[in-house]
Amino acid sequence: MRETGGTSMLQNQPHRHYGITSPISLAPPKDIDYIHTQKLVEAMESFGVFEDEEELNHRLVVLCKLNNLVKEWIFELGESKNLPPSVVENVGGRIFTFGSYRLGVHTKGADIDALCVAPRHVERSDFFHSFFEKLKHQEEIKNLRAVEDAYVPVVKFEFDGIEIDLVFARLPVQTVSDNLDLRDDSRLRSLDIRCIRSLNGCRVTDEILHLVPNKENFQLTLRAIKLWAKRRGIYSNMLGFLGGVSWAMLVARTCQLHPNALASTLVNKFFLIFSKWEWPNPVLLKQPEENNLNLPVWDPRVNPSDRYHVMPIITPAYPQQNSTYNVSTSTRAVVVEELKHGLAVTNEILQGKSDWPKLFEQPNFFQKYKHYIVLTASTYTEEHHLEWVGLVESKIRVLVGNLERNEFINIAHVNPQSFPGNQEYCKQSRYVSMWFLGIIFRKLESAESTKIDLTYDIQSFTDAVYRQANNINMLKEGMKIETAYVKRKHLHYFLPAGTLQKRKKQSMLNISQNATGLRCKRASSNESLNSSRDDNSRTSYNSSSLSMISKLDTSTAEMERNATIWRTNGANSREKMTHVAVSPVSKGISIPVIGSKMEAAVAIRTSGPPSDCTIPTVIGHNAVSQLRTRFVQGHNELSGTQITTSKSAAPKRPHSPASKECSKRSKDREKLIGQDSAFKEDGHPEDVKRRSTENQIKLLKTKTTMKTEAFNPSKE
Repeated sequence: MRETGGTSMLQNQPHRHYGITSPISLAPPKDIDYIHTQKLVEAMESFGVFEDEEELNHRLVVLCKLNNLVKEWIFELGESKNLPPSVVENVGGRIFTFGSYRLGVHTKGADIDALCVAPRHVERSDFFHSFFEKLKHQEEIKNLRAVEDAYVPVVKFEFDGIEIDLVFARLPVQTVSDNLDLRDDSRLRSLDIRCIRSLNGCRVTDEILHLVPNKENFQLTLRAIKLWAKRRGIYSNMLGFLGGVSWAMLVARTCQLHPNALASTLVNKFFLIFSKWEWPNPVLLKQPEENNLNLPVWDPRVNPSDRYHVMPIITPAYPQQNSTYNVSTSTRAVVVEELKHGLAVTNEILQGKSDWPKLFEQPNFFQKYKHYIVLTASTYTEEHHLEWVGLVESKIRVLVGNLERNEFINIAHVNPQSFPGNQEYCKQSRYVSMWFLGIIFRKLESAESTKIDLTYDIQSFTDAVYRQANNINMLKEGMKIETAYVKRKHLHYFLPAGTLQKRKKQSMLNISQNATGLRCKRASSNESLNSSRDDNSRTSYNSSSLSMISKLDTSTAEMERNATIWRTNGANSREKMTHVAVSPVSKGISIPVIGSKMEAAVAIRTSGPPSDCTIPTVIGHNAVSQLRTRFVQGHNELSGTQITTSKSAAPKRPHSPASKECSKRSKDREKLIGQDSAFKEDGHPEDVKRRSTENQIKLLKTKTTMKTEAFNPSKE
């Protein structure tokens, strides 16, 4: 039976106080609420949200096999380390699950987050070496790889068709029993920080389940919210939106405030509460508890850096952390507008004016903005592409942070979905993944010409990525990143028509209104990022495809570039403007734009990776054009000239005082909060100035390239 509201539990609803405040309403559900909830379940079924019994049982079988492998490995390791036979026989060891599977909200085909807990004689190095080798010899295990240097070190693999992310924790005990309770804070004593991080996933998940009044209602509501967030493009902890644990805590808080409500009501209340939430006030499921373990916890009274978090959602397990450290000003604005849209839609649904499928309609990201930045990551081989994409994608939020701190940019919105490279122009076999950022420029009152230089924003980002890759010995020949500026009308050179096709008009984000009238352009950088865990994003791609985009079709593009256009200048005077053949996607360009009452120029001139990085030789391009796009009374005027002197170079980009709102933080994938100091901004003002006057720019082109309760081995 699906989680259709927990009707059997409503008769004896506990009077326990949940959360840090009293509930908003204790009203029991009405008959209409059951109808709405059933319709919600029916709407979700078509999206593959629920697994059938066969699939659920298959996951249990896989986890049981993995648990046996862990016990067997720990036993063998004890023998190899000459432990007494009486000790070896009782060392134990087991697998715990966490994340969406432990919460009971995993979907068809979803992976399982698991934790391997071992006794004190097992070292972390043993896990990543001897256990890794043991997994290698299992026929049912495919795509085995280890990420030992991640914030939360992990081994990833596919076990009989089920993807598993396995982390490791070593407890200072002689025996790990099957009835071990990880919620006990004393388990953290004397552990190293990596083990504490690994344990945190299980501790947070178990605590969330312990803090909700009705697990069935919570689970169904969370399923709906996760589906909505994914469909609306705001489900990605890595890219600065909210991840699974953050959405789970928001839903859990909603359940605490409406403990007797059914899922249909809870979904509506979720949007009502958090669309009106006064951020950055934190969301808490319980009051933080004092502890003498002296581990760092989220506390803006003590930690100055915590004061700059823009959307704090605090984990309930010690040590308490902010699960949304990655959220920036731009991504919060996008999320809040989507919450407002969700509130409007669910109000219509509960009033009988609409149906649940409307809530899950996808917006068309590529019709939302007028200006885009394309981030491209490429490699020569598929194996290298998997690694490169993982690094680049985990750092895209750094670029978003750089851009939104520019005083001329209102919003930098990255689409979490990655796309494969366009094969139409392929001549060489390469692997490419692309991400798209929608840009809204700030409307300026001044009518004077203003130049926007994004060189520093992008170059500091690409330098940091190359430097990190070099530091961890990942950088291989052919690994490249690239950026390009494109207008909406030219996106078809990167994406298939089906992706760009206008969908039925929907209520979408209104943040674009903040920049109405401004027509600012953004130029390309020669190193862009890419990271995609989606195999579909690894496709053959041509290194020259971006340059070939300049060969526009002979329709509107030809007219734009070769035709003579008249524009009105001032009262009745007319000025004749001649178009020059210029690619719509230019690298190392300055783009002056006239919009409403101001003229702006977006310029990006970036060189290759930092000189201290050992990287392969790349193809150089010395044609650096200056693209001038003027918007006057709805017409575009293009003229292109080569940048040859410092006079034509755009100045370094200024910073907005509001930049303090933006937090930068790097985490390993969807694991909880961590900080990567290597990705704080690397400023190179002198280099930027030098690059801006260079006559030739060496462009690096890139090639693309979770049952509803916890698994308990003792029950199997």
